[in-house]
Amino acid sequence: MLLMPAQIEIYEQMCALSTRMVEAARANDWEQLIDLERSVASLRETLVNESEGGTIDAFEAEKKRALIQQILRDDAEVRRHTEPWMEQVRQFLTGSVRKRQVDQAYGTGSAGL
Repeated sequence: MLLMPAQIEIYEQMCALSTRMVEAARANDWEQLIDLERSVASLRETLVNESEGGTIDAFEAEKKRALIQQILRDDAEVRRHTEPWMEQVRQFLTGSVRKRQVDQAYGTGSAGL
């Protein structure tokens, strides 16, 4: 598969966005992180939809490999910051569901006040 310059540019854009995602995750800027993830997903979709035949030269293959490895490192760093936050959200939601279930089971809550 011949990587056209546009494809390499897309990988470079994805890599730049993944670096910004790390910065957003470190800053607990979840809205920015979500926006950046949407941008990366759009670029990823563009790559998936492009189908080009041909061969890839060694330089292009190395560049693509390096970009993908950096994106994966960034992804791991983002997860390192988001997983504890996601666990807190899960615990909060689980606690809310349990409280609602207890309230429903025992008839407590605002209706009995």
